[in-house]
Amino acid sequence: MEKWSEQTIESFRDTLLRWYDDEGRKNLPWRQNHDPYRVMVSEIMLQQTQVATVIPYFERFMQQLPTVSALAQAPEEVVLKLWEGLGYYSRARNLQKAAQYVVREYNGEWPTTSKDLQTLPGVGPYTAAAIGSISFGEVVPAVDGNQYRVFSRLLKIDADIAQPKSRQIFYDAILPIVDPKRPGDFNQAIMDLGASYMSAKSPDTQHSPVKSFNAAYRDGVESHYPVKTPKPKPVKQMFVAHVYEQNGDLLLEQRPETGLLANFWTFPLTPINSVEDIQGDMLNIKPVVHIFTHRRWEIWLVKSTPITPDSRQRYFSQEELAALSLPKLQYKLLEKLNVSESEI
Repeated sequence: MEKWSEQTIESFRDTLLRWYDDEGRKNLPWRQNHDPYRVMVSEIMLQQTQVATVIPYFERFMQQLPTVSALAQAPEEVVLKLWEGLGYYSRARNLQKAAQYVVREYNGEWPTTSKDLQTLPGVGPYTAAAIGSISFGEVVPAVDGNQYRVFSRLLKIDADIAQPKSRQIFYDAILPIVDPKRPGDFNQAIMDLGASYMSAKSPDTQHSPVKSFNAAYRDGVESHYPVKTPKPKPVKQMFVAHVYEQNGDLLLEQRPETGLLANFWTFPLTPINSVEDIQGDMLNIKPVVHIFTHRRWEIWLVKSTPITPDSRQRYFSQEELAALSLPKLQYKLLEKLNVSESEI
């Protein structure tokens, strides 16, 4: 791993921040001010979601729930409806829990250090560091995928980023480099650098403002960084989605309180071992595929005779369905159902 002198560190900070001042994405809606609430909402929305996708969600969320108190007091179904389409709904639930914690435990006054910010539900080291540095000027690196990628190349850090212990290695390496006068801008500049000149799939190091600091590029091994062992493939699981229709209403089932899609309404799902297990009027030959982080669900729609709902089931009209907060999976199933019925 490269070790930079104080002179090199000063030069890097100056080069990076001058570039950020000229070309950084300061027009992003969550960068209009340093309100910790806006920073938290944006950072949690941006987890595993692209910036372009998040922008309209963030703006709509802020219009409806402009303050931490508003989020804390909102009905959960309102929060989930605003989140609808972003996926990973546990993020939305934890976001509201964090807001409630700030209001209840801190009387609406935000903790100002990354250590204390991590007491908020769903706020991990990265989000806490982002809020701490951007909103409160804490000199701390916000170590995420961008910082892994950027600094693994700049410093030739060989630690495997798939291993949890590597985070501390990167944290210790980056901490002395963070600009003490502008830590928030420093972290946001690294985010922008990682999304442009030092992106994962199509870096443009030749024109990068920090090319002269890039040890991996200098040594012709940039494609080797960051070091990361491949993730295991998602485990395939197969299901039948039962379509029960009564006078135009569709039956949905509320899923268990824990596990994937907790508490959301979907068609009743029955696990199967193979397509040969399917009985009834199958509506799609190719399965509806939905991929979670560690699971790949393949689902076949089967039209079934209407049943009497149990305590976690009920029939919904089309108007009621439109008002529900539904997971993306259920929208895929409804879309496939509509296509199948139009072909009959």
